[in-house]
Amino acid sequence: MGNEEKLDEVHKRIVDQIATNMQLYGVPSTVGRLLGTIYYNKAPMTLDEMTEELGMSKTRMSQAVRELSENNLATKHYEKGVRKDKYSVEQDYYQTFISLFSSNWRRGISMNQTFHRKITHQLNEIIEDPDTDKETRKKAEEYLEESNNFLGFYEWLTRLVEFFETHEIFKHVPKPEDKES
Repeated sequence: MGNEEKLDEVHKRIVDQIATNMQLYGVPSTVGRLLGTIYYNKAPMTLDEMTEELGMSKTRMSQAVRELSENNLATKHYEKGVRKDKYSVEQDYYQTFISLFSSNWRRGISMNQTFHRKITHQLNEIIEDPDTDKETRKKAEEYLEESNNFLGFYEWLTRLVEFFETHEIFKHVPKPEDKES
Protein backbone atom coordinates (compact mmCIF):
# COMPACT_ATOMS: atom_id res chain seq x y z
CA MET A 1 0.00 0.00 0.00
CA GLY A 2 1.44 3.35 -1.08
CA ASN A 3 1.45 6.49 1.00
CA GLU A 4 -1.46 7.98 -0.93
CA GLU A 5 -3.59 4.94 -0.10
CA LYS A 6 -2.42 5.02 3.53
CA LEU A 7 -3.38 8.69 3.76
CA ASP A 8 -6.77 7.95 2.20
CA GLU A 9 -7.31 5.20 4.80
CA VAL A 10 -6.40 7.62 7.63
CA HIS A 11 -8.83 10.16 6.18
CA LYS A 12 -11.64 7.58 6.18
CA ARG A 13 -10.84 6.60 9.78
CA ILE A 14 -10.90 10.25 10.87
CA VAL A 15 -14.29 10.82 9.22
CA ASP A 16 -15.60 7.62 10.84
CA GLN A 17 -14.35 8.83 14.23
CA ILE A 18 -16.14 12.16 13.74
CA ALA A 19 -19.31 10.17 12.93
CA THR A 20 -18.83 8.11 16.10
CA ASN A 21 -18.31 11.27 18.17
CA MET A 22 -21.42 12.86 16.70
CA GLN A 23 -23.43 9.79 17.73
CA LEU A 24 -22.53 10.65 21.34
CA TYR A 25 -24.58 13.83 20.84
CA GLY A 26 -27.53 11.93 19.35
CA VAL A 27 -26.65 12.67 15.73
CA PRO A 28 -26.95 9.80 13.22
CA SER A 29 -23.60 8.49 11.96
CA THR A 30 -24.47 9.43 8.36
CA VAL A 31 -24.86 13.07 9.42
CA GLY A 32 -21.57 12.89 11.35
CA ARG A 33 -19.84 11.32 8.36
CA LEU A 34 -21.16 14.13 6.16
CA LEU A 35 -19.93 16.76 8.65
CA GLY A 36 -16.46 15.19 8.60
CA THR A 37 -16.43 14.96 4.82
CA ILE A 38 -17.34 18.61 4.29
CA TYR A 39 -14.98 19.67 7.10
CA TYR A 40 -11.99 17.96 5.52
CA ASN A 41 -12.93 19.15 2.05
CA LYS A 42 -12.08 22.67 3.37
CA ALA A 43 -14.41 24.21 0.78
CA PRO A 44 -18.17 24.27 0.27
CA MET A 45 -19.60 21.20 -1.47
CA THR A 46 -22.71 20.56 -3.59
CA LEU A 47 -25.14 17.73 -2.86
CA ASP A 48 -23.80 15.93 -5.93
CA GLU A 49 -20.22 16.16 -4.62
CA MET A 50 -21.32 14.91 -1.19
CA THR A 51 -23.29 12.05 -2.72
CA GLU A 52 -20.32 11.00 -4.84
CA GLU A 53 -17.89 11.25 -1.93
CA LEU A 54 -20.01 9.28 0.54
CA GLY A 55 -21.85 6.94 -1.81
CA MET A 56 -25.23 7.78 -0.29
CA SER A 57 -28.45 8.58 -2.09
CA LYS A 58 -29.19 12.20 -2.92
CA THR A 59 -32.36 11.94 -0.80
CA ARG A 60 -30.43 10.82 2.28
CA MET A 61 -27.81 13.46 1.58
CA SER A 62 -30.51 16.18 1.49
CA GLN A 63 -31.87 14.92 4.81
CA ALA A 64 -28.39 14.91 6.36
CA VAL A 65 -27.67 18.45 5.12
CA ARG A 66 -31.01 19.61 6.51
CA GLU A 67 -30.17 18.04 9.87
CA LEU A 68 -26.77 19.75 9.90
CA SER A 69 -28.45 23.06 9.05
CA GLU A 70 -31.09 22.62 11.77
CA ASN A 71 -28.28 22.11 14.27
CA ASN A 72 -26.53 25.26 12.99
CA LEU A 73 -23.62 23.16 11.75
CA ALA A 74 -23.95 23.73 7.99
CA THR A 75 -24.34 26.92 6.03
CA LYS A 76 -25.61 27.33 2.48
CA HIS A 77 -23.35 29.31 0.17
CA TYR A 78 -24.23 30.97 -3.10
CA GLU A 79 -21.53 31.29 -5.70
CA LYS A 80 -21.89 33.47 -8.73
CA GLY A 81 -22.21 31.35 -11.85
CA VAL A 82 -22.85 28.14 -9.89
CA ARG A 83 -26.42 26.89 -10.22
CA LYS A 84 -26.30 24.39 -7.37
CA ASP A 85 -26.31 25.20 -3.67
CA LYS A 86 -23.06 24.58 -1.86
CA TYR A 87 -22.71 23.88 1.84
CA SER A 88 -19.90 24.37 4.29
CA VAL A 89 -19.58 23.38 7.93
CA GLU A 90 -18.16 25.13 10.97
CA GLN A 91 -14.38 24.71 11.09
CA ASP A 92 -14.07 25.45 14.83
CA TYR A 93 -14.49 22.31 16.99
CA TYR A 94 -15.57 24.36 19.99
CA GLN A 95 -18.26 26.18 18.05
CA THR A 96 -19.45 22.89 16.54
CA PHE A 97 -19.93 21.50 20.03
CA ILE A 98 -21.67 24.66 21.22
CA SER A 99 -24.00 24.71 18.21
CA LEU A 100 -24.90 21.06 18.64
CA PHE A 101 -25.27 21.34 22.41
CA SER A 102 -27.35 24.50 22.14
CA SER A 103 -29.70 23.37 19.39
CA ASN A 104 -30.39 20.02 21.08
CA TRP A 105 -31.01 21.54 24.49
CA ARG A 106 -33.11 24.41 23.13
CA ARG A 107 -35.37 21.84 21.43
CA GLY A 108 -35.65 19.97 24.73
CA ILE A 109 -36.37 23.16 26.64
CA SER A 110 -39.08 24.23 24.20
CA MET A 111 -40.68 20.78 24.18
CA ASN A 112 -40.77 20.64 27.99
CA GLN A 113 -42.07 24.19 28.39
CA THR A 114 -44.93 23.34 26.01
CA PHE A 115 -45.60 20.16 27.98
CA HIS A 116 -45.57 22.18 31.23
CA ARG A 117 -48.17 24.64 29.90
CA LYS A 118 -50.48 21.80 28.85
CA ILE A 119 -50.36 19.85 32.09
CA THR A 120 -50.53 23.02 34.20
CA HIS A 121 -53.81 23.85 32.49
CA GLN A 122 -55.14 20.33 33.07
CA LEU A 123 -53.99 20.22 36.69
CA ASN A 124 -55.53 23.63 37.44
CA GLU A 125 -58.83 22.42 35.99
CA ILE A 126 -58.74 19.44 38.35
CA ILE A 127 -57.74 21.56 41.35
CA GLU A 128 -60.37 24.25 40.70
CA ASP A 129 -63.22 21.83 39.98
CA PRO A 130 -65.53 21.83 43.06
CA ASP A 131 -66.41 18.18 42.32
CA THR A 132 -62.77 17.02 42.72
CA ASP A 133 -62.34 14.91 45.84
CA LYS A 134 -59.76 15.93 48.44
CA GLU A 135 -57.27 13.13 47.66
CA THR A 136 -57.31 13.80 43.90
CA ARG A 137 -56.94 17.57 44.48
CA LYS A 138 -53.97 16.95 46.79
CA LYS A 139 -52.27 14.69 44.23
CA ALA A 140 -52.92 17.25 41.45
CA GLU A 141 -51.38 19.98 43.63
CA GLU A 142 -48.30 17.77 44.18
CA TYR A 143 -47.99 17.21 40.43
CA LEU A 144 -48.34 20.95 39.82
CA GLU A 145 -45.61 21.74 42.35
CA GLU A 146 -43.32 19.11 40.81
CA SER A 147 -44.03 20.46 37.32
CA ASN A 148 -43.14 23.97 38.49
CA ASN A 149 -39.85 22.58 39.86
CA PHE A 150 -39.12 21.15 36.41
CA LEU A 151 -39.87 24.55 34.89
CA GLY A 152 -37.25 26.07 37.18
CA PHE A 153 -34.78 23.47 35.91
CA TYR A 154 -35.49 24.40 32.30
CA GLU A 155 -35.03 28.10 33.10
CA TRP A 156 -31.64 27.19 34.58
CA LEU A 157 -30.84 25.08 31.51
CA THR A 158 -31.67 28.07 29.28
CA ARG A 159 -29.10 30.12 31.20
CA LEU A 160 -26.57 27.29 30.80
CA VAL A 161 -27.13 27.24 27.03
CA GLU A 162 -26.63 31.01 26.95
CA PHE A 163 -23.43 30.53 28.97
CA PHE A 164 -22.13 28.42 26.08
CA GLU A 165 -23.58 30.51 23.24
CA THR A 166 -22.07 33.76 24.54
CA HIS A 167 -18.72 31.95 25.01
CA GLU A 168 -18.74 32.92 28.68
CA ILE A 169 -17.81 29.26 29.26
CA PHE A 170 -14.30 29.98 27.95
CA LYS A 171 -13.66 32.44 30.78
CA HIS A 172 -14.18 29.60 33.24
CA VAL A 173 -12.95 26.66 31.17
CA PRO A 174 -10.40 28.17 28.79
CA LYS A 175 -9.45 26.59 25.48
CA PRO A 176 -5.87 25.25 25.50
CA GLU A 177 -4.62 28.15 23.33
CA ASP A 178 -6.30 30.65 25.69
CA LYS A 179 -4.40 29.21 28.68
CA GLU A 180 -1.04 29.86 27.03
CA SER A 181 -1.70 33.60 26.62
